[in-house]
This record gives sequence, C-alpha cells and structure tokens, in this order.
Amino acid sequence: MDSLVTTEWLAGEMGASDLRIVDCTKHLAGTGRNALAEYEAGHIPGAVFMDLADLTDTSNPVDNMLPPAEKFASRMQSLGLGDGSRIVLYDDSAVKTSARAWFMLKMFGAHDVALLDGGIAKWKAESRPLAQGKEQLRHRHFTAWQDDSSVRTKADVLANLHSKAEQVVDARGAARWSGADPDPRPGIAVGHIPGSLNVPFTDLYNADGTFKDKAGLKAAFESAGVDLGKPVTTNCGSGITASVLLFALSLLGKEDTALYDGSWSEWGADADTPKATA
Repeated sequence: MDSLVTTEWLAGEMGASDLRIVDCTKHLAGTGRNALAEYEAGHIPGAVFMDLADLTDTSNPVDNMLPPAEKFASRMQSLGLGDGSRIVLYDDSAVKTSARAWFMLKMFGAHDVALLDGGIAKWKAESRPLAQGKEQLRHRHFTAWQDDSSVRTKADVLANLHSKAEQVVDARGAARWSGADPDPRPGIAVGHIPGSLNVPFTDLYNADGTFKDKAGLKAAFESAGVDLGKPVTTNCGSGITASVLLFALSLLGKEDTALYDGSWSEWGADADTPKATA
C-alpha cells in the first residue's frame, strides 16, 4: 500500500479483512466544531474515530506532547487497529490532523499506514457512500514499541542552534513565523526559532485539498531555502502541522527527518529560549 492513497483506490478496497479506516479529525479550539459529532453524522463506511485530543502525555505541562507507548497501544487496540492492519487515515480539519496520526502510528511501530488524499471532503465531493453512528471493531493486539529517533526535544533544538546539524523548518503561516501575528495561546512569545526556515503547511496542497505532486512539493521546500540533501527537523504550534511537512518529505523519499514535539508552544513559553522575528 502506498503512503498516499486515492479515494478511488479506497473505494475498491472497502471490505478487505485487513483494512482499517480511521477518522483522525481534530479541530482547533474556537472553531465551534465537534469532530466526534461530525464523525457520527457521516463518515466513510467502516471508519473508526481516533480521538487525537486524548492521545497526548497528560503528565506533561506542554500542550499536545506525544503519549507514552503503552497508552497509545491501548487506544489502538480498543479501536481495532492491530499488528498486520493496513491503516488508512483521513480528516476534515483545517490543520490536516491525519498527518499527526500518521506520525504517531509510524513512531509507535505500525508499518502499513497511509493518508487518504483529499480526505473525506474529496470522498463527499465524489458522492461516495457515508455511514452514521459509531463503528465497533473487535480488539486487536497492537505491540507497544517506540522509536524516538524521529523526535527532538527542546534541548536537542537548543544544541542544534550551535551545531547546525539539522535544518529547522516551521510549518506555521508566514505571519506567525515572522512575529507579525500574535500566538493564539496566552503567554506565548511571537516569532520563530533562530535560523529556522518557513514552509507553511498550506503550501503543500492543491486547491481541492489533495497533496501537490512531487515536483510541487519539492518546489515548496526549495523555494523556502530548504536543502533536501540535509537533515530536517520540523516544528509548528504544537506538533500537528509540523507532521504534514514530515509526511510531504516522506513522499519525496526523505527519511532523515524529525519532529520537535514541543514546538512553539514549548519554545515560545520559555523566557530563556532565543527567539527571532523577521
């Protein structure tokens, strides 16, 4: 299974015993939207709902940090996602939250994970079938396994300011990155990590919500000054849209990538971290 699948492909695979479809929609606070209610009102048939708001480390004061492996595995088992499943993720979120689910699943050991190109919006636009209510799948075993090699801490990013071993690429919009716009979270400074480059995650999509082709993705990164031959660490507000950048880089065959999990919600809250504005 490719890591990016079409609605046509998914329609043809519906009902396969090893296929698991997951709605990973999470909306930002203040949108007035309820992801679970929207899922119950209409989802791709067979899809289960992954509550990303619950898949965090509640012991960490920083917003939206990655959960412990055991917690993640437990949640996946209860959704019917197990070892050997082919997992297709989609969302209906302005911040493309299925990429965050993709990053977590890969980090915690799932092997066959894909995003639905265009999400449920494209599925609906093509008048494909929808189901209502909740889906119940039997529990399956999900082995708790964790590879932290693709995660960076604040200490790592601070050290990288001097070593410059990795390029830091910020997925937020240009006005947030430059410091022209305030951060939506209270008590968070404006600006960006010094030396970081800016590739707004929205630059990676076509108008219909599908990903740009490889040439378009490559151009989006290179026009921002990213050297695709060197390692990249991504960040954003809280690690969600930074995952979109990681997914797009994976489509380009790039594997020397990592996520700064604390992102700006951690960096911008620390009075001692250096900040840059442009």
